[in-house]
Amino acid sequence: MLWVMDCSIAAALGLPDEYSEKADAFILQMQNSETWVPSLWWHEVGNVLVSAKRRGRISDNDTSRLLQLYGEMPIRTDSPTGSGMLERVHRLSMTCNLSAYDATYLELAERKQAGLATLDKKLLQAARGCGINVFSS
Repeated sequence: MLWVMDCSIAAALGLPDEYSEKADAFILQMQNSETWVPSLWWHEVGNVLVSAKRRGRISDNDTSRLLQLYGEMPIRTDSPTGSGMLERVHRLSMTCNLSAYDATYLELAERKQAGLATLDKKLLQAARGCGINVFSS
């Protein structure tokens, strides 16, 4: 099965106060599937780490460990550009009342005919509304 993973799954793996059994279950099954992220994912994960460090939620050692973990994850990065991708993201943003960032995950899942792994309730609802399979543990 093909999956698109959003940043909320990565945050749940790294931040103790955002722990989720669903995120753990998804990571375990990644070895048996193909998991994609948009290039935006790397920036969002970086921002999560910076924000968590600044707020004292994680230490320097935690940050180093998480950077290594994310770098070793068996994920593939999708990097489409151009007006066609922008139009699809815009359409999904407007239709599903999502930010362009969240719509990027939905666009990738639609285009790849993949399921979506997220902990974001609004994004989950939008994916279901679009007929996209969502990961459930």
